[in-house]
Amino acid sequence: MTGDSELKALLRLTAWLSPAFPIGGFAYSGGLERAVADGLVTDAASLAAWIGTLIDHGSVWNDAVLLAESHRGQAEPARLADVAALAEALAGSRERHQETMLLGDAFLAAARAWPNEVFERLPRKAAYPIAVGAVAGAHGIGPEKVLAVFLHAYASQAVSSGIRLGVAGQKDGVAVLAGLEERIAEVARRAAASTLDDLGSATVQADIASLRHETQATRLFRS
Repeated sequence: MTGDSELKALLRLTAWLSPAFPIGGFAYSGGLERAVADGLVTDAASLAAWIGTLIDHGSVWNDAVLLAESHRGQAEPARLADVAALAEALAGSRERHQETMLLGDAFLAAARAWPNEVFERLPRKAAYPIAVGAVAGAHGIGPEKVLAVFLHAYASQAVSSGIRLGVAGQKDGVAVLAGLEERIAEVARRAAASTLDDLGSATVQADIASLRHETQATRLFRS
C-alpha cells in the first residue's frame, strides 16, 4: 500500500468500528447487565476485570480468532462459509446469537458504502467478527490493526454499558480503557497469529450471565 492508501484504509477502519457506525452496538451489553444485577460487577475495578477476562479468555477472544480466520480467508468463499457457520454455532445463548448475527447483518449493510467484491464472497448472513474480518482483509488492512481496533471498540462499548448501568462514571470509564490498552495490544498480536485450534473460552460466569439475561424482567439492553 502507498502512504495515501494506508491512510484511507485507516480512515475506513476507524469509521467501521466507530460507535457512530450504524450497527446498533449500543443496544447490547453481552451479558454485562445481568452481571451487574447479580453483583458480579459493582465498580470500575470489577468492570475492568470483567472486560479484560472476556478479551483474554472469553467470547471476545473467540471473536478475535474468528476475525483473524475470516481476514485470512477473505478471498475464498468456501473458507468464509465454513468459518461463518462455526462462528454462528459457537454462540452460547439465544441473545449472544442474536447479537452477533444482527450486528453482522447491520455491519455488512452499512459497509457496502465502500463497494468491494468481498460482499459477494461472504455468505448471506455472517456473524459480526466474520463480517469485520473479511471486509477489512479485502480492503488490505493488516490483521493486527483490525484486531486492535475491534477489541478496543468492544472495550469501549462495554465501558459505555457499565456507565449506563451505574457501576462507573465517565472519568472511571476512561481510566478503565487506559488500563486495558496494553492487554488489548497483546491480545491483538496473539490473535493475529492464531488459528482455529486456538478457539476456546473459560468464562463460565459470563456465559451464565448471558443466559440469565434472557429472563431478566427489567432491562436496558438486548443482551
